[in-house]
Amino acid sequence: MPPTAPRPAEPGRRPLDQTGPAVDPTAPGPAAADLAHAAARAAVDRLAPPAPVRLGDVVPAPERVEPDPAADFTLPADAAVRVSPDPAARDVAEQLAALLRPATGYPLPVTDATPPAEGLTLQLSGTPGPVAAGAGPGPVAALGAEGYRLDVTPDAVRITAATPAGLLHGVQTLRQLLPPAIESPTPVAARWAVPGGVIVDRPRFAYRGAMLDVARHFFGVADVLRVIDHLARYKLNHLHLHLTDDQGWRIAVDGWPRLAAVGGATQVGGGPGGAYTRADYRRIVSYAARRHVTVVPEIDLPGHTNAALTAYPQLAPDGIAPPPYTGTEVGFSYLDPGDERTYAFVADVLGEVAALTPGPWLHIGGDEAFKVPADAYARFVARTQGIVAATGKTVVGWHQIAPAGHADGRVLQWWGTGGDDPVTAEAVRRGARVILSPGNRAYLDMKYAPDTPIGHDWAGLIDVERAYDWDPGTHLGGVPAEAVLGVEAPLWTESVTSLAEIEFMLLPRLPALAELGWSPRRTHDWASFRRRLAGHGPRWRTAGITFHPAPEIPWPTTVPTGLPGPRPAPQPTAPTADLP
Repeated sequence: MPPTAPRPAEPGRRPLDQTGPAVDPTAPGPAAADLAHAAARAAVDRLAPPAPVRLGDVVPAPERVEPDPAADFTLPADAAVRVSPDPAARDVAEQLAALLRPATGYPLPVTDATPPAEGLTLQLSGTPGPVAAGAGPGPVAALGAEGYRLDVTPDAVRITAATPAGLLHGVQTLRQLLPPAIESPTPVAARWAVPGGVIVDRPRFAYRGAMLDVARHFFGVADVLRVIDHLARYKLNHLHLHLTDDQGWRIAVDGWPRLAAVGGATQVGGGPGGAYTRADYRRIVSYAARRHVTVVPEIDLPGHTNAALTAYPQLAPDGIAPPPYTGTEVGFSYLDPGDERTYAFVADVLGEVAALTPGPWLHIGGDEAFKVPADAYARFVARTQGIVAATGKTVVGWHQIAPAGHADGRVLQWWGTGGDDPVTAEAVRRGARVILSPGNRAYLDMKYAPDTPIGHDWAGLIDVERAYDWDPGTHLGGVPAEAVLGVEAPLWTESVTSLAEIEFMLLPRLPALAELGWSPRRTHDWASFRRRLAGHGPRWRTAGITFHPAPEIPWPTTVPTGLPGPRPAPQPTAPTADLP
């Protein structure tokens, strides 16, 4: 066939060199400029090599992938982002355009979704409904509140979802299907090709998160926003902020101003510490919400409270202010569980934090209160659960709260290292749900290997394969999959002092935990995952993201070591713009 001849149409499809809808041969002919534009695009399609990324090269692995090598799409310079006339959907479209403009240099205006549906289209369709376990993908509405469908043809990329959250997850998939250079902050001369076919996708677990400890070392707003970006990239939808501990109190409470002013003035190692103002916290919550990430604030009680007792000694059992603490030991501090002033304090603090937090969760900690007698501890937790309920939130606590009386909807965050926990299993039988954060699988402050320059090893070494090779649905004996709300990857920061060190510990393990939370169990395959993950090294490097070049991953090119040689001194982090 000569190179200028049109390709024959497949049944039910128009010829691949046509860029518009089928035309009526009796209708007036198109303008010469339109014909020239169509011919130019057809020539590019015929001469261009296949897209450099395969449709299945996505992390987390999608539920269903149907490649069509004949349907690759190339983003033209005059493309627009078309979107349903819904403010939340339009906001997702604006985020997509903002993601693509720096590297492409294209204007990518955002417009209403009107025919013809060429270029990039985001479409809200249907109402999310319950998804039966094991049900195959059907209409978009059946994909639930976070599912989406991505269709790639030679003329268009369409993302369809029942909710804006689903649209954003589809956007993150599209981002991964473009060449790695799409992460460049400056224009790159490239063919912006997307592999053809269909992806239908939805999450396995409703709760998929990570925790950042800002109490041991304080991290400013810009650093937290950067972490939110990493979560959204891999379809994680919760950020748990560990806001209080012995070393620092990190959120302002109007009724108790010394908590931030005095309790927030230190950190591990004696640095200056810091705390978020109410405006700071609102900015974090708002930034996260725009990316469909829910902030889960933690006020750790009744232990881990030295910073609070330093600020307000009347809460201490002996009424004496302890000195500020900058070490890393645990279990020595606690509020007085027998004093009514303690519960007034708890109600005030949790009430203010709840009012600032639109999400449904309020985390009360509850771990390592070693000096509180068991019966007094159980009474404290039961009463505090009631205080949380009065704020309209659902209580979350570390699994040590399990023996306390059950509260409707309560969630236990399990961080053990074995496969059995009869106390937690009994709490589940009483109605509790579980977030799984096993210390020897999900704790991202554990070292990768003995020579990792930062981190701990009390729960063992966690390389990428160990972070990936477990099943949340069957991990904990006596806890059925239907009681598992989801997974969370905590990053404690006793030894983590900078954004670069946060990223080094998160990546490349965070995508492994993300895949466990999102992807169907049948897609779980280490060989496939390590190959797909390898393609993200160039993306992170292009975006200026620090990561550990794990030797078990077949990175496509030589990658930087992330934290070479002696550990660098902590540096202040410059503010960053609120970009997706």
